[in-house]
Amino acid sequence: MPSPGGSPSLLRMFDLQAYLRDRRRRVDAALAAELPPEHASPAPLHRAMRYAVFSGGKRLRPVLCLAAADAAGAEPDTARLPAVAIELLHTYTLIHDDLPGMDDDALRRGKATCHVVFGEANAVLAGDALQALAFGVAARARVPRPYPPNALVRELARAAGSRGVVAGQVEDLAFPDAPVDVRRIRRVHLRKTASLFRAAVRMGAIAGGARPAELRALTSYAVRVGLAFQIADDLLDAVPDGPEPPAPADGTSCLLVWSPETAQREARRLTRSAVAALAAVRVNTAPLAALATFLLDRRE
Repeated sequence: MPSPGGSPSLLRMFDLQAYLRDRRRRVDAALAAELPPEHASPAPLHRAMRYAVFSGGKRLRPVLCLAAADAAGAEPDTARLPAVAIELLHTYTLIHDDLPGMDDDALRRGKATCHVVFGEANAVLAGDALQALAFGVAARARVPRPYPPNALVRELARAAGSRGVVAGQVEDLAFPDAPVDVRRIRRVHLRKTASLFRAAVRMGAIAGGARPAELRALTSYAVRVGLAFQIADDLLDAVPDGPEPPAPADGTSCLLVWSPETAQREARRLTRSAVAALAAVRVNTAPLAALATFLLDRRE
């Protein structure tokens, strides 16, 4: 039986944009409170950290974390610290991903990347410091029974480590020298993108006291939404901003192995499957269901 929060009639009534504004405001305020002030010593490091965190991100992962707590029937502030932790970890991965030794990107979200503004060494150290801060914040969060006290830290470690984002980055870097197929691209997307979505949703659900069956359903939702999000990203990257022809697919884009039409169908299939998984969750799944569609259909 579908969850009441995800029924079509209630979804039509749900104001996602108002929800996003409120949750992003909460996340930004919490991030500002947790990050060291810019003028605190060593100032160059703290300026680099704050520059990267407040560079125009959409806060999708922390919003998903808060929405998972909603689905567990908890108040938003219940998942405030896990939401901050997942965004700090995400920002660290972006700083390192942009480095000359990785993807070597000079721009992110229309702004100069951290290493361009603060130098490569300070960017590496800013990423390191954000990762450490993420674990410190997660360790302070209250974890309700029956989950163990270290449950949130374990989720963050799984997402960040050699079977999560780092593994995805290693495989991404190896792609020019290895055959490309659907399974390899899916494996990179699972590790580099979906692992953070999985952690965000699971951390919010755990902090909110979700039942084990609900946690399993929310995990299924998160992995599918993460994969659909990455496919949508690949499609967006292939669309030119002006009159130029579409850029050729490279790296780990799914368009190396699928046509745009096939990729679109797969993203929609994953999104439908993600929303269907919410049927096992009893409380308020309207935010998560609406977010799944929003992430699929976004234009930037």
